[in-house]
Amino acid sequence: MFLEKVNSYCLAKKGVEATFPFDADTLVWKVMGKMFCLGNVSAFHTITLKCETEASLRLQEQNDQIKPGYHMNKKLWITVEMEGLASEFVFSLIDTSYELVVQKLPKKDRILLETL
Repeated sequence: MFLEKVNSYCLAKKGVEATFPFDADTLVWKVMGKMFCLGNVSAFHTITLKCETEASLRLQEQNDQIKPGYHMNKKLWITVEMEGLASEFVFSLIDTSYELVVQKLPKKDRILLETL
């Protein structure tokens, strides 16, 4: 799985763009300008995703490949080592991250997103 599959999956979602806002290696997928997924394109084996606090703790307890978000708020973001995880599981984590960000968008942005 990795870069091509994650990139295609993220870009297929409504209102998503892929950007390099930090440096030439850190690819960030945003929905309506808000981050929901990021990864290092030079060594693409992990992604960092938005997550609810309770779910984050549970996922970290159940999966050795899931850690607190690297360089992010450790309660709200997780870093996922994709090797050894089913692609469906990784995609479900991406879906959750996307939905969490969409839920926090201003109402006007959520309405606009529905029209895309």
